[in-house]
Amino acid sequence: MDHVELATLLTPQALRLLDDLGPVDSTADVAAAVSRLRAAGIAPELVSAVVGQARLRTRAGAKFGPFAARMLFTRAGLEQASRLSMAARHAGRFRDAGVARVADLGCGIGGDALGLAGIGLDVLAVDADEVTAAIAAYNLAPFGGAAVVRHARAEETDLSGIDAVWLDPARRSAGHGETRRTRPEDWTPSLEWALDLAARMPVGIKLGPGLDRAAIPAGVEAQWITVDGSTIELVLWSGILARPGVARAALVVQGDAAHELTAPADADDEPVRALGAYVHEPAGSVIRARLIGEVARRLDAGMLADGIAYLTSDAELTSPFVQSFRVREQLPFDVKRLGRALRERGIGTLEIKKRGVDVDPAALRPKLKLAGDDSATLLLTRIDGGRVALLADRV
Repeated sequence: MDHVELATLLTPQALRLLDDLGPVDSTADVAAAVSRLRAAGIAPELVSAVVGQARLRTRAGAKFGPFAARMLFTRAGLEQASRLSMAARHAGRFRDAGVARVADLGCGIGGDALGLAGIGLDVLAVDADEVTAAIAAYNLAPFGGAAVVRHARAEETDLSGIDAVWLDPARRSAGHGETRRTRPEDWTPSLEWALDLAARMPVGIKLGPGLDRAAIPAGVEAQWITVDGSTIELVLWSGILARPGVARAALVVQGDAAHELTAPADADDEPVRALGAYVHEPAGSVIRARLIGEVARRLDAGMLADGIAYLTSDAELTSPFVQSFRVREQLPFDVKRLGRALRERGIGTLEIKKRGVDVDPAALRPKLKLAGDDSATLLLTRIDGGRVALLADRV
């Protein structure tokens, strides 16, 4: 979206058309909406802006729920925006710390600022891109003076009167369409600048979960977050936003339920043990936080192999921090023999998971020539240095 398209969209006529259009998802929906608006005599540039925005609103429902129906988006802004549920959870950290006024530096389309303003905090939302800042201002307009939006660079923002900062560095190339990932030194603002600010005042820094752990400074809380099976982010908390005695945290959110492991440091792994009746795959946040050993001890489990994030146990235990599988049997790893064994067992539906082996599940599946009415999970990994295939069922 450029300035011209934004100006076209931010008119009473365009906003009325957008609100009246309803959900636009599929290619057929787009074609039908375009035809209907063009038949009504709407100008082509207005049709393009309204239909494109309607499609973004429909896609945004997964992140913003019913709030998406009154918001505006860019493709890149929606891609990079926090889920509203996570924004609200982060906002609660500021409120619980006694913070009253927060600066959201790099606010994007305003997703995190919505969470902050939504629980009664005053927000200064700042973005370096003029179009993005204008969209954030529209999205935050219902909060009036409690949410002020400025077009400015994070590094140049006056933080006088600000109690704490939420910082989401732009980790992709600039633009409102497709973007690409960049290096930490090229982020806007840079990771170095963000960490320097965190050393001087309470800050929450939203980062990708794969950040090099060597870049995490001492004295901050590092919280990795898994939502509905996907590990989505790492947040570094400093000052009063960091919990005492917590340096590593793994938050696992599944639907409306949330569970968290915390520790003062990385946890030691449990020793390797022989394959038991169960195999457990820790959540990505647990793996990234290096709290696998803590989960293993809770499950009376050990490592299946050195350097591979699978646990094994005989105890009938599971937890929110793992996916658990009951092992049926160990099968030959050879593709032809493996396929024959699966067909003999009538397995036509197969989930394939792997750790520690160079196998492409999508390429392997057709080679197995599955047939039958049964379903199972196949775990491909290494034990004692050799490749193994474990036929299992989800617990």
